[in-house]
Amino acid sequence: MIEKFNLPKILKAALKRGGEFAEIYFEETESLQLIAEERKLEKVNPSIDCGIGIRLLWEGKTVYGFTNEFSEKVLLDLAETISQAVSAKKFDQSFSLHPVSPPFHFSVEKIPERFSLEQKRDWMREAEETAWSYDSRICQVKVLYADIRKKVEIANSLGEIAKDDRTYTLFYVQSVVRQNGQIQTGYHPVGGLIGLELFDENPPSKVAKKACEQAVRMLSARRAPGGQMPVVISSEAGGTMIHEAVGHGLEADLASEGLSVYHKKIGQKIADEKISVVDDATLSKRRGSFVFDDEGVPAERTLLIDRGILRNYMYDRKMAMKDGTRPTGNGRRESYRFKPICRMTNTMILSGTDNPDSILRSTERGLFVKKMGGGQVNTVNGDFIFEINEGYLIEKGKIGDPVRGAVLTGNGPKVLETIDKVGSDLGFGIGTCGKDNQGVPVGDAQPTIRIPELVVGGAT
Repeated sequence: MIEKFNLPKILKAALKRGGEFAEIYFEETESLQLIAEERKLEKVNPSIDCGIGIRLLWEGKTVYGFTNEFSEKVLLDLAETISQAVSAKKFDQSFSLHPVSPPFHFSVEKIPERFSLEQKRDWMREAEETAWSYDSRICQVKVLYADIRKKVEIANSLGEIAKDDRTYTLFYVQSVVRQNGQIQTGYHPVGGLIGLELFDENPPSKVAKKACEQAVRMLSARRAPGGQMPVVISSEAGGTMIHEAVGHGLEADLASEGLSVYHKKIGQKIADEKISVVDDATLSKRRGSFVFDDEGVPAERTLLIDRGILRNYMYDRKMAMKDGTRPTGNGRRESYRFKPICRMTNTMILSGTDNPDSILRSTERGLFVKKMGGGQVNTVNGDFIFEINEGYLIEKGKIGDPVRGAVLTGNGPKVLETIDKVGSDLGFGIGTCGKDNQGVPVGDAQPTIRIPELVVGGAT
């Protein structure tokens, strides 16, 4: 779309008073969100949005502006306005634009736009009926369906033009049970960079059943004990722990600026040798995947921790220029309204060699975490606190009673150093990561792991 404009002219207008790098970002997004509650379709939210942003980098600083008007004059005026904020060494403006070949392609088997609203509603009804019939104590069911088609084009003063076409589908069931005045909630989300083939492996009835199972199990949950104890985190929990407790601290804007406990630790041992961590946007059908990031950098698999040794940070263009290295495809933004910043994609602890069942059997007592909840992390010192949405006691090497109100408190670097078991399995989770008031789709994953000693806060 943006190729109909004189892109070199616009980029040179942005750079005419100096600067190191200029970029034009175009985005067109079509989305549909459906929400059903109490067997009724409560919300139907179709949306179309498009816009263009222009960014200028110089001396570690950023100037950014955007517009919804698509004319060359408006874009030249925006570039001129941006250029006025800069007084720096002038950039060599002799460049021509050429397309960047995509390193690979993601295919969508069942394009959401080709399916009717009624068909999508039928999938929601299937989930609703499964949930309502699961248990007589079910008192509330909520089902969310969403699909997004996002097309992006990026041109820059390096002479590059990159394009990406992303289709996301999300499906979510939440169920609430009530018994003797006690209320418990279960939920289960599925989704990714995928079309409606999502339902081939995740039928709506299966998603609903998992949400209901969690809610009903928690009715019999006892209050979580408090104190230090071994904690086994199941691969079913996804990688929330690694994403929050470690991942943010490895984003270059935090790590390079001294706002991370991992500042200046490249090449140092920061974890047990069983631990390797990657950030990988090339994975098929995962929520954090893409072909090019939001700066036009090809997606890649970035090795962050290699058998305990810190090897790399996650870089966008700005931080790569500042640190004299190359970007790793981690420049992401919520939309054209925002400048790109360092963000994770699909972040995971790689599988190990320990049998997941043996990990549990070798743990005499402790806490088994099946589903993580929300949490907070101080990236400067690595301290974290996480809620547990579904947890169980470990008693004599077996999963015991469910517990409620459990909270994990600890320190990310210490956890990495003390993990003593890493399973041969791998489980993925999905989410929307927030940073600097921007939300982007992410995936995370981990095998079953054991932390020999972690502080567990119990319910009060």
